[in-house]
Amino acid sequence: MKMEKHLTSPVTSCDVPAMWQEHTRELQNYIAKRVKDKDEAKDILQEVLMKVYRFCLRNSGVNNLRSWLFQIAHNTIIDHYRRSAKFTEKNIPEIPEEDENLAFKEAVHFMEPMLGFLPEEYAVPLKLADLDGMKQADIAEKLNLSLPATKSRIQRARQLLKAEFLVCCNLETDARGNLISFAVKDSCTPLKNYQAKNNL
Repeated sequence: MKMEKHLTSPVTSCDVPAMWQEHTRELQNYIAKRVKDKDEAKDILQEVLMKVYRFCLRNSGVNNLRSWLFQIAHNTIIDHYRRSAKFTEKNIPEIPEEDENLAFKEAVHFMEPMLGFLPEEYAVPLKLADLDGMKQADIAEKLNLSLPATKSRIQRARQLLKAEFLVCCNLETDARGNLISFAVKDSCTPLKNYQAKNNL
């Protein structure tokens, strides 16, 4: 998935009227494709607006405005279906996979280069597990490690990688801990260079 150019923009102030005027049509279309009832779609759009206002009353701005807005819309649609008596967890309409946690998908692009920040003993098993999808037992055999040692290294590697993300990136989460905004910090030269080189 190609990342949008604006994802590297600096913090955007919470000018709600301006951001709403710029993005409301696109948000309307996004919601309408997923909620067929026009009145319900309008209600969801208004709920998104109220969530944006409430956030902006508590915070000075966001890093990835478009990604942030669409993640709020995505979560609001899911919450709407969960509240509705017509739906249960089993028959909530499926949201297309490409829409699921947009910010997380953006962050994944930088996982492999950030593995280069870790010691090889941690980077290699984590890459095999989380990027290559290998089972931990197979990783243990491949690296000539015991299974407990492999599990320990992968767990430690994830902790180290998370720390590197916090140093190099601006991350924002919602009340449920979902990632809603991701951007590489200007101070993180290796990732900025990687981003420019790969047109991300």
